Amino acid sequence: MPLALLALAIGAFGIGTTEFVIMGLLPEVAGEFQVSIPAAGYLVTGYALGVVLGAPLMTVLATKVSRKRMLMLLMGLFIAGNVLSAVAPVFGVMLAGRVVASLAHGAFFGIGSVVAADLVAPEKKAGAIAMMFTGLTVANVVGVPLGTFIGQSVGWRATFFIVAGLGVLGLAGVAKLVPEQPRPEGVRLRHELAAFRNVQVLLAMAMTVLGFGGVFAAITYITPMMTEVAGFADSSVTWLLVLFGLGMVGGNLIGGKFADRALMPLLYVSLGALALVLALFTFTAHNKIAAAVTIVLVGALGFATVPPLQKRVLDQASGAPTLASAVNIGAFNLGNALAAWLGGMVIAAGLGFTAPNWVGAVLAASALALALLSSVLERRDARRESLVVAGASVARPAVVAAARH
Repeated sequence: MPLALLALAIGAFGIGTTEFVIMGLLPEVAGEFQVSIPAAGYLVTGYALGVVLGAPLMTVLATKVSRKRMLMLLMGLFIAGNVLSAVAPVFGVMLAGRVVASLAHGAFFGIGSVVAADLVAPEKKAGAIAMMFTGLTVANVVGVPLGTFIGQSVGWRATFFIVAGLGVLGLAGVAKLVPEQPRPEGVRLRHELAAFRNVQVLLAMAMTVLGFGGVFAAITYITPMMTEVAGFADSSVTWLLVLFGLGMVGGNLIGGKFADRALMPLLYVSLGALALVLALFTFTAHNKIAAAVTIVLVGALGFATVPPLQKRVLDQASGAPTLASAVNIGAFNLGNALAAWLGGMVIAAGLGFTAPNWVGAVLAASALALALLSSVLERRDARRESLVVAGASVARPAVVAAARH
């Protein structure tokens, strides 16, 4: 794998850290700015919405510059947002900093996926995409726990300064290691938008929303589930999240390896198994060991879908993949927000802290149904195309014979 993928992975590590570390620092931030915990939660919601909106916005701007230069600009935006959060004098300024940083998220992963895929041979594209996303998964194993520990020990502002430093490192790596890739000739915004008329692109994005949403339906409420149902101490939640992160790392690497060989079968297996495991989580959540094992499986199966879904979008939008790739990253965050809302609804309805697992199972099963539908439509279109080609082959000799007479 090219060294340029390391630079992309470093940027992904910083982005993953800043996205999730705030969840462990909400009490400290809320205390300093004298706001409630629910109000501080807008730092999470604002970031997610910024990703959804920023992905297409930043990618549209990317049609005017080379991909390498755009990646550097995005890392600069990420650095600025985290520095703004670190020095924020009031809560509103910190919220603005979070939104500024989030604007880089979707476009970085979207454009980075295209760049990563272009750096390697066609049969290694999914593996290259997975290598970049390894930075995001490792962030949940190392960056988030370490950032939370530093924020609780030294102060949350120190965490955001360190994350900004990671952004500087990522920017330097992109500048030094990523080769210059000129903006593709003839690709305009209308070409990028044309990808969204492809039913297969839309189905892949819907699978992203529902499949990864299934993961976050459960993980969003992992703290009350593990402390109130499984009986873990509050201090154990950090290590349970590390287990989840380890599962993500393994699932991402497995997904990258097998997506290049059998993309759709991998999606069938991972989404079907994810739906089953989430349904079982309702029962395994009552036992500490079983719950810990299930958390690892949820992380592994959930992230095993990421490289194949991202590659699926790139393949189906091959003529102009950049915008579609970035919007698909926004779809992950849209799934997170949707799942968290649905999970909160079932808890508020009095169904208990394990109820979000059923929500996740239904979402994952729905994603599996869409994957099967996608394959059926693809086979139907392939048959139609083969019939058209066969008809044209038969008609051509007849036309030639008629011309001779």
